[in-house]
Amino acid sequence: MIYKIYPLLVVMLLSFGKDSNNTPETKKTAIKTIAKVEKLTVEAKIESVYNTLNSNNFKLPELKTFSEALKGFYLLKERGIIQKNILTLIDFSLSSNAKRLWVIDLTTNTILFNSLVAHGRNTGEEFASAFSNSNSSFKSSLGFYATGEIYRGKHGASLRLDGLENGVNDNARERGVVMHGADYVSESFIRGNKRLGRSQGCPAIPMELTDEIIQVIKDKSCLYIYHPSRSFAMEEKLIS
Repeated sequence: MIYKIYPLLVVMLLSFGKDSNNTPETKKTAIKTIAKVEKLTVEAKIESVYNTLNSNNFKLPELKTFSEALKGFYLLKERGIIQKNILTLIDFSLSSNAKRLWVIDLTTNTILFNSLVAHGRNTGEEFASAFSNSNSSFKSSLGFYATGEIYRGKHGASLRLDGLENGVNDNARERGVVMHGADYVSESFIRGNKRLGRSQGCPAIPMELTDEIIQVIKDKSCLYIYHPSRSFAMEEKLIS
């Protein structure tokens, strides 16, 4: 995995440990340097993946948003929390009238879907601005999720989601936050109401895409909901 230190860096670190002339301060500096090089390597890898994405004639997500999503994907994959090379990215910094959901196959570096997606009714009107992990808040929750199983509910085929961040989205299953189709997630709804419809906190998607999307992303793939109000801090909040 790219998060693991490359052999050359390991040799560098060990060499500092064996040299008795190195002070603790020197060793700390060396470790910081290695960490910085490793971080730059990760950033370069992510930028390379982004630059080689097959857009499939869809608009690309922003690099910053994609970078945060891919960092989390790599960590979750390394820990065995997710199993598929599928990344679903939702960018709630964008207008709800924009197609702000992407499903990306990271094996082929191909965007499979780019779709409208709703946020919670108490999260905002056209733009998402308020988020919650609480029951009955009717707000969306940010952060990283693992997709679960498909079931049939009042919205038809729906996909359960497990929030992976303590205090951020870990109540998702208890709250009934799932991915499902909805009639109010459509271009026609936008034309009639000046904005997309809103859910009770679920990332609702167009009815005509529901079956295809949830079949692709079900069973332990990574879903990330981004908003600039929250900086990337998934690792420190990750459910163990």
